[in-house]
Amino acid sequence: MYILGLETSTKTGSIAIVSEEGVLAQYSLNIEVTHSERLMSTVDRVFKDTKLTISEMSGFAVAIGPGSFTGLRIGLSTVKGLAFATGKPVAAVPTLQALAWNLPYSAFPVCPLLDARKNEVYAALYRYEGDVLVQVFPEAASTLAGLAEQISEKVIFTGEGSRIYRTELRRIFNERALFAPSSAILPSAATVAELGLAMIASNRSVDPDSLVPMYIRRPEAEVAWEKRTHS
Repeated sequence: MYILGLETSTKTGSIAIVSEEGVLAQYSLNIEVTHSERLMSTVDRVFKDTKLTISEMSGFAVAIGPGSFTGLRIGLSTVKGLAFATGKPVAAVPTLQALAWNLPYSAFPVCPLLDARKNEVYAALYRYEGDVLVQVFPEAASTLAGLAEQISEKVIFTGEGSRIYRTELRRIFNERALFAPSSAILPSAATVAELGLAMIASNRSVDPDSLVPMYIRRPEAEVAWEKRTHS
């Protein structure tokens, strides 16, 4: 099986192809260029470099959020188009789950964090039970103080939020705060594709029509429009 994975939850765009044998290619770029400007050209580059074609893909995997509203829409609409064009299955991979998967067999619970602005983070908590990643509490927008009320033990923070809020996390959690290395805190299309491969192989794909972002919080533009229409 070959799986094309797309990760557009944050500024770091990432495209990868994986098989049961491992990662064939991954391309990531953490710069101020919109996903709409680079996504399809990067997909083309990955296919050219691997000498594979879209018809050889067994399916597609995409990170569904939480994360950037615009980035998620671009990633999901791209995968929908590819799925409708090829008839191949799609795996919907939660972004925070993919981040936790970057730290396999951790002895401590893993808390991925993405910046939700408004002094909040998108967070969830995961724990490894053997080789199985178990979700302890679901994705939510939370303050750092709110997280501290839910997590009483040592925990590994990962994701871009762990870098942005490291000083505050150290202050609030003290010695309970551990931090993933920089190489593990960015969302990875290879991880998304690897999780997607397992999902598709076990018949846990989704209908492309039902593919929607996991926003957690409503987009600001939608909230502002609603206020205007009801004022």
